[in-house]
Amino acid sequence: MAAKQGTYKLRLRKGDLVRVVSGSHKGSEGKILAVYPEANRVVIENVNFIKKAQRPTQDNPRGGYIEREAPVHASNVQILDPQTNKPSRVAYKIEGSSKIRVSSKTGAHLDD
Repeated sequence: MAAKQGTYKLRLRKGDLVRVVSGSHKGSEGKILAVYPEANRVVIENVNFIKKAQRPTQDNPRGGYIEREAPVHASNVQILDPQTNKPSRVAYKIEGSSKIRVSSKTGAHLDD
């Protein structure tokens, strides 16, 4: 199945440990909280905080500003190899009738 023009198949999944390799948050590590493949972006835990204005609601009658993570472009992050804890690319390997994700550096399984 072909992706839409300008989008690529993301090899990152929710729950993966990644490191930001470029941009203003370079060197930060965290777990992926959300993946947006149509926008090529991922939300990483404790990375790229923004202040967002919150309107008053019944749950929060005062409103105010809240801090939350904003998405980062997927090309700026790399998955961490579980054996070496260094950034690596994602490769695929066929085992039996299933296709699994592996680290291209060490061949370690990324899917537990």
